Amino acid sequence: MAAIGDQELIPKLFKLEYAKMTAVLCRHFGLKNVEIAEDISSETFLKATEVWAVNGIPENPTAWLYTVAKNKAKDYLKRHAIFETQIKEAIRQEELEPESDLGFNPQGISDSQLAMIFAVCNPGNSTEAQICLALQILCGFSVEEISDAFLSNKETIKKRLFRARNILRKDNFQIKQLQQSSISSRLDTVLRTLYLLFNEGYFSKSNNLLIRKELCSEAMRLCHMLTTHNWTNTTDANALLALMCFQSSRLDARSNDMGESILYEQQDKSLWSQELIDKGNYYLVNACSGTEISKYHLEAGIAYWHTTPTDQHKWKHILQLYNQLILIEYSPMTALNRTFAFAKVYGYEKGIKEAEKLNLTESSHYHSLLAYLFSGTDPDKAVDHYHKAIALTKSLTEMKTLRREMEKLFRKK
Repeated sequence: MAAIGDQELIPKLFKLEYAKMTAVLCRHFGLKNVEIAEDISSETFLKATEVWAVNGIPENPTAWLYTVAKNKAKDYLKRHAIFETQIKEAIRQEELEPESDLGFNPQGISDSQLAMIFAVCNPGNSTEAQICLALQILCGFSVEEISDAFLSNKETIKKRLFRARNILRKDNFQIKQLQQSSISSRLDTVLRTLYLLFNEGYFSKSNNLLIRKELCSEAMRLCHMLTTHNWTNTTDANALLALMCFQSSRLDARSNDMGESILYEQQDKSLWSQELIDKGNYYLVNACSGTEISKYHLEAGIAYWHTTPTDQHKWKHILQLYNQLILIEYSPMTALNRTFAFAKVYGYEKGIKEAEKLNLTESSHYHSLLAYLFSGTDPDKAVDHYHKAIALTKSLTEMKTLRREMEKLFRKK
């Protein structure tokens, strides 16, 4: 019987290696046969569960997995008629890579994962479908985990994935031989998808902190992969990775043990990760090596100033960056965040007037901002806005936070 530590090893290896293995196999079999690649990867881990429980953990578990995957892929090609009828026209027997060169080497794995990132981020799919597909194929998330992240039921996620996979199979994107022109044409879409994937974790309505952290972690892993390849190591990719590092540095301080959100000013700064802040600084410097400024640069700059709690002038810098960001890409959330910074610079009274100009009365964030701004001067109005925010929010976590802040006002009255 395997020890407890051994039982934990396979799930850990699954998270680390499943997506890599599937990417290499998919690159070999082609996008039309992505399910074959996934089945072989799954069967490999199933065999590991059976064999390791009897024989113990091999000296090099990762190498063992890839050897089994190679053999299973080779056996499949020999056994199944699909090789003769569908694949042979595209990949002749003499053109198949030898077993040792199937692609399970550091460079082959890296290239395969890069290819799959760009294949999955197909503009033909909706943004939501791209994120779901990325989570399943690139990150190894189950349908249950994806539905938890999106606060959606499993059937909805299954249908979304089914449609996305059909489009993926019909796509002519070449994953076997990467071409710089194909990579360049989809890079903006890839960055956007990874940005939204990270936000699904960082701003998630899910109460599952583990899922939220994994979403952020996977987005960072995939974005980091872009910075290691010459074709994708752009200033925008570095700026996005810097943003993710800065935001993730405060992740542990953003909620308490009860799952309630902790407002920025109330966070325990000792819980911020200096290691991630330093990494953010590194990638932000790399991002500033060019002449163009993207939304990722501006948001990374804003996130950077949020990691400098002792700087007396940081809100002026943050407001200036929001003023630029809102011109590049307006959104109600950006406008509300800018108004918060405006209030920090010019005072809450002026901030209230600035907020009321937005008139976002159907937004819970709008009312929670006004409640915060009124709390020091007009508690009754603040409570009224808290009630409206609670009625509008769909997030249980946000609801708990709003009620907690409202109760603080009652205690002061």
